[in-house]
Amino acid sequence: MSFSRRCYIVPLRYREVANMSDTDLMAQRGLRSFVVIWATQIVSTLASGMSAFALSIWMYQQTRSATMMALVQVCFIAPFLVMSFFAGPMIDRHSRKLMMAVSDLTAVLGTTGVMLAFLSGVPAPWMLCVAAVLNGVGNAFQWPAFTAVMSTMVPRKHLGRANGLMALMDAGPGVVAPILAGALLPVFGIGGILAIDLGTFVLAAATILASRIPQPVRTEEGQTRHGGIIGEALFGFRYIFERRSLLMLQLFFLVGNLFSGMAFVLVAPMVLARNAMNPAILGSVQSAGAIGGVIGGLVMTAWGGFRKKTLGVFLGWTTTALFGFIAFGTALPLVAIIALTAVGAAIIPILNGSNQAIWQSKVAPDLQGRVFSARRLIAWITTPIAPLIGGALADKVFEPLLKSGDSGVARLLEPVFGTGDGAGTGLLISACGLVIVAASLFFWSMPAVKDAETLIPDYKAIEEPAEPSPGPG
Repeated sequence: MSFSRRCYIVPLRYREVANMSDTDLMAQRGLRSFVVIWATQIVSTLASGMSAFALSIWMYQQTRSATMMALVQVCFIAPFLVMSFFAGPMIDRHSRKLMMAVSDLTAVLGTTGVMLAFLSGVPAPWMLCVAAVLNGVGNAFQWPAFTAVMSTMVPRKHLGRANGLMALMDAGPGVVAPILAGALLPVFGIGGILAIDLGTFVLAAATILASRIPQPVRTEEGQTRHGGIIGEALFGFRYIFERRSLLMLQLFFLVGNLFSGMAFVLVAPMVLARNAMNPAILGSVQSAGAIGGVIGGLVMTAWGGFRKKTLGVFLGWTTTALFGFIAFGTALPLVAIIALTAVGAAIIPILNGSNQAIWQSKVAPDLQGRVFSARRLIAWITTPIAPLIGGALADKVFEPLLKSGDSGVARLLEPVFGTGDGAGTGLLISACGLVIVAASLFFWSMPAVKDAETLIPDYKAIEEPAEPSPGPG
């Protein structure tokens, strides 16, 4: 079977369709619709990456302030986290088709405003902050709605492959977006690139509205859980806390995200400090990571991951920590650093795809909006503080420790991490990786994590899927 057939892109012959049961035919159509939606979303993500690249350059040229650059990120993440609390109940209450389209159309508002400002010649940095707020609000709905929709369109046996496609949507645009933006910027200007971005948003929203997206099958638990939006949002957290295996899996990711977040923020400073502040070298390392992510997504799409998904989670975290952090932080030649970056990034789609397939199989689709939003809030709760902790430790503790090379600790670690600028940062990155490996071994030793797929039964529906309502509703 060819790769395209695995992705259900190649049309079926009449004889193949005639031999299919109604259930198989519906599953085939659902897969096709999912791939079409995914294709337009990845195009939109690529265009958004081009816009982000162009606007980042413009913002720094205008302000020469890293603080202003960080402020834009805060304007995105703060409303994103706040709205994530309410997004889950709204996704479960209303049409997922509508929620996905609203996410894209919310982003349209911010992009349109910034585009008009550039075309009229009156752009201002504060406008990017306003657009970031709107994007944060929209993105709070996008991920839980899209992943919940997958459970109603993709058969369980193909969820690993579908999550591989999602990983491609995360990593793929990062490879080509800066290149395309650099080529198109002199021709169309920032206003033209924003117009392209706006067009892809509209295309993605129109595709969603035109696609057949079934509402989730009703389950007994889903029918008995009603109440106000606050109560339903809190239900997502209660659902996780009442199931030890899911809770331990999520705590595993909480610890991993905390220390990987500390390490990721230090990658650019370490690479620049060790390579005479050469931005081209940093770009090479970042491109290697993006390419590795694409390769990992392709592998996950074709393969589908381990049969035992928890093994994919454990090996994913462990391998990423070994290659992407522990070895990465040492004083290796640049070519080795680039290779390690690619390998570490290639494992992440397998890690995330395996975890996602577990949750999509265990949580009933009509509960996934609430539960998945709670998942994301738990996983991202350290996002605002992890970079601050990593940066402070690097500047105040680890860099001074190895910079001079005079102390006993510095002499002991010099053969592995070197001395001078970047050595202490590399040590901290490696230390974060060691903690992640230790956490992996700890959680894998727990039957609640190791045997989560057998301890928690797959969800069972109690009635047929509802037909989608016409139009956006």
